[in-house]
Amino acid sequence: MNFVKMEGSGNDFVVTHEFPAETAGREKETAIALCDRHRGIGGDGLILILPSERADFRMRIFNSDGSEAEMCGNGIRCCVHYIDLLSLSSAKELAIETASGIIGTERNENGQVRVDMGPPRLRADQVPVVSSHDQVIMEPLSINGVTFKINAVSMGNPHVVIYADDLSDDLVLGFGPRIETHPDFPNKTNVEFVTVVSDTEISMRVWERGCGETKACGTGACAAAVAGIINRLHGKKVTVHLPGGDLLVEWSGETTDPVFMTGPARAVYTGSYPLQK
Repeated sequence: MNFVKMEGSGNDFVVTHEFPAETAGREKETAIALCDRHRGIGGDGLILILPSERADFRMRIFNSDGSEAEMCGNGIRCCVHYIDLLSLSSAKELAIETASGIIGTERNENGQVRVDMGPPRLRADQVPVVSSHDQVIMEPLSINGVTFKINAVSMGNPHVVIYADDLSDDLVLGFGPRIETHPDFPNKTNVEFVTVVSDTEISMRVWERGCGETKACGTGACAAAVAGIINRLHGKKVTVHLPGGDLLVEWSGETTDPVFMTGPARAVYTGSYPLQK
């Protein structure tokens, strides 16, 4: 299988449009093998670019543990860059089918990709999260005697946004996996730990569902910006500082309006990998 190793803000993927037909049905096992950083290529996920009857292309993404994600913001930028790199399409604007719907994308002159992430989903049953309220905004969640105020947002996949003064390892690595698998989240959840820097900047570390801590998360950056705008903690256009780089997120604050995310994507190297038949 030919592939391109790619990264978007440090979130890295094995990307291919040549996934062999005889391997269909074994995507989980293949993703685990390819993403292994010691015995495989290494990556946060495997991205398959496929034909679509509803859009220009279809993207499927599998986390490093083999679970399939509904959507990935950094992954879709890598998908668009891959399509351009391999001349699969010359169009500046592309519609990409994902498990959470069709996503509109646009390649900018500076090499960055602007993505229409669609409107955020805030209803508890849409995230999904177990709650007695229609929305989960600054709602307490207690774990091992520590109470967090959580904000639940879906950007096509589930997120919990938590504000903290110090984004320490004890916080992110200690509580990230416990919140991810908390029974209140029937599909598990991504967890964003956020510090507000100014009216136009936030800093974030993310514990990703099915991956552990990653350098960045595009949908998580969008969820964090949405939560901050709802709680009036910053403005409607924010730069999200992540360990792997910066993303620009814009949202009007209207629940029917889309969230826009702009950020880089880069090819690291190309190669081929022998798949077991």
